[in-house]
Amino acid sequence: MRPSSHGSLPTFNALAGAADDAIDLALGAALIAKDVYGDLDVRELVHRFDALAGPLNGGALAGLPLAEQAEAVSARFRDLGFRGNVEDYYDARNSLLPDVLDRRTGIPITLTLVWCEIARRAGVYARGVGFPGHFLARVDGSSPGPRSVIESAPVIVDPFAGGRVVNDDDARALLERTLGAGAVVRPSLFAPATPRATLVRMLTNLKAVWAGRGEHTKAFVAIDRIVALVPDSAPMLRERAGVALRLGIHELARTDLKRVLELEPNAPDAPAIQQRIVTLRTSVRSAPN
Repeated sequence: MRPSSHGSLPTFNALAGAADDAIDLALGAALIAKDVYGDLDVRELVHRFDALAGPLNGGALAGLPLAEQAEAVSARFRDLGFRGNVEDYYDARNSLLPDVLDRRTGIPITLTLVWCEIARRAGVYARGVGFPGHFLARVDGSSPGPRSVIESAPVIVDPFAGGRVVNDDDARALLERTLGAGAVVRPSLFAPATPRATLVRMLTNLKAVWAGRGEHTKAFVAIDRIVALVPDSAPMLRERAGVALRLGIHELARTDLKRVLELEPNAPDAPAIQQRIVTLRTSVRSAPN
């Protein structure tokens, strides 16, 4: 589900309903940004990656050793001026694609998206890695497909650090920063993140920023997008119900809480949820028309 030069773009909900391998991550990030910037030209934004790839566009790096592919993409990334925003890490603009491209700064997950989009246009098979606390990129020696075989060990890259290759010591330091001393680095931590999981993590970051600022309407929109991606997530339905109640959207809160009970009928707080549903039913019926 990639945007073409003509025709209509999918809505976020349509994109969220697609199979994982059909979700275009850059398009999803652009649609998230459109929730904030209503006049955003989504198609133009996604097509900006073609210009960012520059001389690498068209598969210029295909077939090179993985380390050379990674270094060439990182060199282009650095030449463009992309860097991690260590000065204002929790600025919401670090999670919004147009701001990241304009300002050339972001957080690990958005910079990894940019790095991987440049890599893809260069003929490099690169995907994000949902490493604990710090998104990374990985370069593999095969192209996607049902019969693809990894030709050699992946190269792990940290776009937040300018595209530096991550060695064992780097990975351990990153993990201990998140999980504490003695944390063990396992190969499973470098598994590729699905586009769906990546968008959920991106939205989770935005939700936290908005909620921390007391911007509950914006937080609600982010949560609503997460629910579109993972509609059977009881924790997210609970959270959306809570923010909906704060915003006075009682019917949606009641619907979400009913779904929570369907998903978790034996939850410890099931009786309290049931009572809240009854209360909300009464309040909805008595609301003025």
